[in-house]
Amino acid sequence: MAYEMTHAERVQYKRVQDAAYQAGEDAVTSLRAALALADMTLPSLSNDGPVAGHGFVRLGGCNAAFANRLAMVIAAGADALKCPR
Repeated sequence: MAYEMTHAERVQYKRVQDAAYQAGEDAVTSLRAALALADMTLPSLSNDGPVAGHGFVRLGGCNAAFANRLAMVIAAGADALKCPR
């Protein structure tokens, strides 16, 4: 016999899933904006919906040159964050 959630459990589950979906949307927006600052675009960047109650972002594929450029931008950003202001 399969377990059926109560109404309260279904409501709570939906809230968690909705929050996870929104977290994914927000992450996509933030990453897209950050990539734009470096004049970079991942065309297949998208929200992949909630997975296990967490936002999940699909980055998609890219060629090696783009991956290397992205690595350089991330490394430069990480170095900049380490510098005292």
